[in-house]
Amino acid sequence: MSTKKILIMALMFPIHAMAQPGEIITDRPDQTESPFTVPVKHFQMETGFMFEKTDAHTHSFVYPTILFKYGVNNFFELRLITDFSNTKSESERITGLNPVIIGFKVNIAQEKGIIPTTSFIGHLSIPALATGKLKTTYYAPEFRFTMQHTLSDKLSLGYNLGAEFDGETAEPVFIYTLTTDYVITDKLGSYLEVYGFAPQKSKPNHRFDAGFFYLLHSNISVDLSGGFGLTENAPDYYISTGFSFRLKD
Repeated sequence: MSTKKILIMALMFPIHAMAQPGEIITDRPDQTESPFTVPVKHFQMETGFMFEKTDAHTHSFVYPTILFKYGVNNFFELRLITDFSNTKSESERITGLNPVIIGFKVNIAQEKGIIPTTSFIGHLSIPALATGKLKTTYYAPEFRFTMQHTLSDKLSLGYNLGAEFDGETAEPVFIYTLTTDYVITDKLGSYLEVYGFAPQKSKPNHRFDAGFFYLLHSNISVDLSGGFGLTENAPDYYISTGFSFRLKD
């Protein structure tokens, strides 16, 4: 493979060989999780800060959300997610640590013909590892199948399908994401995405977002993104920025 192709494949999260120690691959800034794992014996931290306006009376800050990842082998990574939020509604303000999430990502298949690069992500939120009112009653699982097709040297298509639980009821919320990623320069990439949530017993909500990813160093990246609701029951809009880095064990 040529040096040019290797560089292009290293820039955006969906355009990589599995768990290779090239440029950093992140699950930010889009909502579509990458199907690629952290290289073996590498530690990676992805941080994000977000403001979301839900409606005229409710908004929230997340500062920060942090995803910790560690590459166990060529096909498996361990994951830990924490986020600290401040939510203000018409009647109250709730601030604190949301339930800590533990999990893993495992590679299932590499891209070949019409078969996409495919991985499975499993998460479990821990009710006791949270602040006061943010604690949930039950453990809450979440899973996704994350897939990617390479369309050209500069363009790729990624998508996720899965479900999550809120820790209070047994009703699942089904998840979908669909993103197209485009390499602009040797260090700058972009994406456009639609995604949504479909609760078992209420109307689904659909959303759109877009953003940029910039490579500061082979192991350091920054990002900027924003989005808005497409349906009446979706949040009005959000803006987010992030910083990610990777270290070898």
